[in-house]
Amino acid sequence: MVSPTQLSVLRMIPIAKRLALVGRGRLAVFRLLNSTRGWDTKHTPVDDAHWALEEIRRTIGHAVPTSLVGHSLGGRAALLAGSHPDVSSIVALNPYLYPADGHTDLSGRSVLIVHGTDDRIANPANAEAVAVALSRSTRVNLIRVKGGKHAMLGRHRLFDGLAAEFVAVTQLGAEPRGALADALAEHAWKDV
Repeated sequence: MVSPTQLSVLRMIPIAKRLALVGRGRLAVFRLLNSTRGWDTKHTPVDDAHWALEEIRRTIGHAVPTSLVGHSLGGRAALLAGSHPDVSSIVALNPYLYPADGHTDLSGRSVLIVHGTDDRIANPANAEAVAVALSRSTRVNLIRVKGGKHAMLGRHRLFDGLAAEFVAVTQLGAEPRGALADALAEHAWKDV
């Protein structure tokens, strides 16, 4: 079972708060506590994400454009669950990826991958390979955070801010600023 006090779960609280703040009452923010820890062949976090998306649709009564935001394996789950018809954008923060994860069809979605250059747990090279593969069928932006480590603690405001701003841009039509604006305008990889 996944404990609500695990560091990986707690790490998403400031991100959820930042999303709610940038949404100013126009975004509903839900945090998903996965049913099992880790990733296996019987049940993955992708299954939990699909369940949550269907619960949102059932609760609201209809489909709504949804952004998925995840860190580490949650970032992988967000990318792999991103083909769900209600998903319009995805943010993967220091995602724990395999190069084959880039074969997911995310056509029509906006994707932002933010990866620390000093991440020793999730390989930044895998994130770049996935970004290249995904960019063949959809718009993908990759922002490399210089000195950023896996836990995002030292540069958490940058990671949180980029995630929240990207959701505001893709869901609310907000104008991007700073590093995100540069990355989106250049339609390329960006170092910050």
